[in-house]
Amino acid sequence: MSEPSVPAAAPALPSRARAVVLGGGVIGCSVAYHLAQAGFGEVLLLERDRLTSGTTWHAAGLMATFGSTSETSTRLRQYTRELYQRLESETGQSTGLRQVGLVELATDADRLEEYRRVAAFNRYCGVEVHEIGPDDVGKLFPPARIDDVLAGFHIPADGRANPVDVTMALARGARLHGATILEGVPALGLLTEPAGAGRRRVRGVRTPVGDVEAEVVVNCTGMWARQLGEADGVALPLQAAEHYYLILDGVDGVHADLPVLEDAAAYGYYREETGGLMVGLFEPVAAPWRLEGIPQDFSFGTLPPDWERMTPFLETALARVPGAAEAGVRTFFCGPESFTPDLAPLLGETPEVAGYFVAAGMNSIGILTGGGIGRVLARWIVDGRPDVDVTGMTVERVHPWQANVDYRRTRAVEVLGTVFAPHYPHRTFRTARGAKRSVLHDRLATAGATFRDVSGWEGADWFGEPGERPVEHPLTWGRPGWFERWAGEHRTVREAAGVFDMSFMAKFLVQGPQAGELLEWLSANHVDGAEGRVTYTPWLNETGAVEADLTVTKLDCERYLVVASDTVHRHVETWLRRHLPSRAATVTDVTSAYTLLSLQGPRSREVLQRLTTADLSTAAFPFRTAREIDVALARVLCLRITYVGELGYELYLPTEHAADVHDRLLDAGADLGLRHVGLKALGSLRLEKGYRDYGHDLDNTDPVDDAGLGFAVRPDLPFLGRDAVLAARARPPRQRLVQVLLERPEPLLHHAEVVHRSGRPVGYVRAGSYGHTLGAAVGLAMIALVPGEQGALDEAWLDAGQWEVDVAGELQPACVSLRPLYDPRSERVRD
Repeated sequence: MSEPSVPAAAPALPSRARAVVLGGGVIGCSVAYHLAQAGFGEVLLLERDRLTSGTTWHAAGLMATFGSTSETSTRLRQYTRELYQRLESETGQSTGLRQVGLVELATDADRLEEYRRVAAFNRYCGVEVHEIGPDDVGKLFPPARIDDVLAGFHIPADGRANPVDVTMALARGARLHGATILEGVPALGLLTEPAGAGRRRVRGVRTPVGDVEAEVVVNCTGMWARQLGEADGVALPLQAAEHYYLILDGVDGVHADLPVLEDAAAYGYYREETGGLMVGLFEPVAAPWRLEGIPQDFSFGTLPPDWERMTPFLETALARVPGAAEAGVRTFFCGPESFTPDLAPLLGETPEVAGYFVAAGMNSIGILTGGGIGRVLARWIVDGRPDVDVTGMTVERVHPWQANVDYRRTRAVEVLGTVFAPHYPHRTFRTARGAKRSVLHDRLATAGATFRDVSGWEGADWFGEPGERPVEHPLTWGRPGWFERWAGEHRTVREAAGVFDMSFMAKFLVQGPQAGELLEWLSANHVDGAEGRVTYTPWLNETGAVEADLTVTKLDCERYLVVASDTVHRHVETWLRRHLPSRAATVTDVTSAYTLLSLQGPRSREVLQRLTTADLSTAAFPFRTAREIDVALARVLCLRITYVGELGYELYLPTEHAADVHDRLLDAGADLGLRHVGLKALGSLRLEKGYRDYGHDLDNTDPVDDAGLGFAVRPDLPFLGRDAVLAARARPPRQRLVQVLLERPEPLLHHAEVVHRSGRPVGYVRAGSYGHTLGAAVGLAMIALVPGEQGALDEAWLDAGQWEVDVAGELQPACVSLRPLYDPRSERVRD
């Protein structure tokens, strides 16, 4: 990264601050405002040029609370709108907020289904949303053509804000609370010191005019964040891409109180702008900008528009407004905005450097979430932990290789194109694929696997006919074309045996004289017992909320295997390393060293017994046993454990033995019904059994008992979060994670469907699938007593209610249960 030049008139720079915020866009100013408001101490914001330079100054300023099925994202939007409403009275600086309303168009059946699902969830979160007909759309937005509109979704309190005014109001508010803001001071990098366990700790910032000591540094440098992080070995995968809008003059019916209109199917959004009509674009095929790095002197610049590439998308967008194509073009603007690999922000403390936080990669929603992002990150810094679910936003979810040029080049094109694409439940990214492949990948492909992206791995989702190329089935909100294939794989595991390639699971070897002590402290369950024992355990934070759910296997008195899901790979590793210093133990990532084959089903013992001399009977090899056994020509770590609710085994194979063992397993089980099974069946099987999955149906705000994991807590032993757990148990439960089963076989559950008890919304589905054994859609939902309701959320309360789930606007009868609806006594697991 080239160093920016020293500003001509360097301002006075303090020698220290408690927190240094880098970047003076809307995000940096919001973080500084909220830190200062919280009384964190000396807060210093450094902007390399002037406030709003980079992306903020040219943002469209849309304020749309509608559109997300993430509770965190929706709450961020709501808080941001509320903050902008009150900032002017607090600071004397207008934010330009105009609550003219927003109308979202549905012009095809799939978008209507999606928006009805979104609307139900948003209403649950407190957003006022009205489904309206085409005529009402025409009355609200007269310039629009409505002949193909099926419905509109009107959010009266949404609208737009002025990005520059918002940023200046936040900056003024930060100063009023004691923060210092200096423009013309670029950051060159961090000052760090060793923190142990392979990590460093921040101790300040280097600038051209001197160093600043600090306890906390926050990277809010927008599209420069990757480059700044890279200078200190911190991986922040984000990429700038072109973003376009036009301002047209002479369009009939445009006035200052016109609501914002979004027509995702036409790639466009439309709003009034100083008497003209702004037409913004999120084209399906985008263009990355400056893969090699953003110039340091690029501040208030624009990019030359690519008329040839954009013309087809422009024509589609302009067709929504008759006469727009003949209107005068006042401005055809192209400017860069930064995007992340999965269209979610990069937020939180970096795994590489303690005390180094990031808030970047806003994916075109920096203005409408900026207030909330600043509040969340400030609370994270002040309290030492986030107070909202950040599992989908934490910077710990991404991996260093995702910052590679080849990855960013292809993924940036696709991810921007998904902003206005239908958000189908089974969509998977198609670009930057093949980065990680199990050694069994080619065998699975030959067996008919259709793969999906699993944290960068190629995961077999479901299987077609062996030897045939995968069939491209249309995406849908209904039953997919591979539904019966999925059902067959599900039944195979329930009735015979299936083998899953689970090599993508995160695996860590924790070793040393104090390895057991470390894991006992981190684990709510007792993991340092007998050798050769597998223990399922939650890891908690100081509040008693779940940070991960995983297994710990004690191999011997100084060796333990920790296995977690792919989505929390870096989080679990970082959590281990944060608590490792001062203990005589080491952590080694052995994920790639072992292929993991999961052999599951009532006939799995028969299959495996044909290949080993070990006695696999329940008496000799009971549930939760871990032992190295011979399997054909290999020595294999065999764990009797399940994630599907059946008799089963996990085989940890040295990668060089994987192909041979795989082939011999398939041969040995051919007459017993053994077959390959994909991840779709894994999901439906585990949800029938009510097994949890952190990052999907569990998050960092869930108290362990509310999450239904109290059975895996040993309160008689000391562990991180124990005091909070005991305090919570002294109070009656007010929320619980429950299993939900629809009574009718046709409707489907995916995520965020609102659950009603006796006519009142009490929660929503966090993860859903189809229960092929139970005969209907099944999911896990967090439900709660309504405010003011007395009593406890227990079995009696569940039984006294009439239960329904809102599926795309229709209430479907359902039953709920605290106990697993499939094999509630777990007899099939232990026999």
